[in-house]
Amino acid sequence: MDLPLSSQIESLLLFKGGAVPVKELVEALKVSEAEVLEALETLRTELQGRGIRLIEEGTRVALGTAPETKALIESVRRDDLEGQIGRAGLETLSVIIYQGPVSRADIEYVRGVNVSTTLRSLLMRGLIERIDHPTDARAFQYQITPELVAYFGLSRITDLPNYATVKAELDALRSPPPPTEQQ
Repeated sequence: MDLPLSSQIESLLLFKGGAVPVKELVEALKVSEAEVLEALETLRTELQGRGIRLIEEGTRVALGTAPETKALIESVRRDDLEGQIGRAGLETLSVIIYQGPVSRADIEYVRGVNVSTTLRSLLMRGLIERIDHPTDARAFQYQITPELVAYFGLSRITDLPNYATVKAELDALRSPPPPTEQQ
């Protein structure tokens, strides 16, 4: 690959969207730990004076916002938390409620649009949470939280009107059809 190692790490950290163990970077990039650590230092230097910083958390690293942008981030965060969920949020929540835990790709397939911003807003509000994908260590799934149930004023998510019927119909649509006899 023609990109410098620091740029490759930056891309991986953006793709992962959270803290990544250095060991995982070593394995993904097929280089030594010393090379990864040197490239992380280069990346740290390259990010100085920009809105993004390299964050270290023990043996894990992530990209985060620069401390100088705290006031801006807080004002946008406040707007995200206090504003209406909106149609995109409700559609995304519906997919997670009835099909969750579900991957971002599956949500985007159902909705037909990119849902990154909507997921971020729902995560920040505490209405959904991101969990590890059971069969793909590189991916995540999203599921509802107890805060979502409370947000809707329910005791259980199954108290939604027609929950069992809608869920059963959606599950039937996702199941492969039964085998047919060949004649």
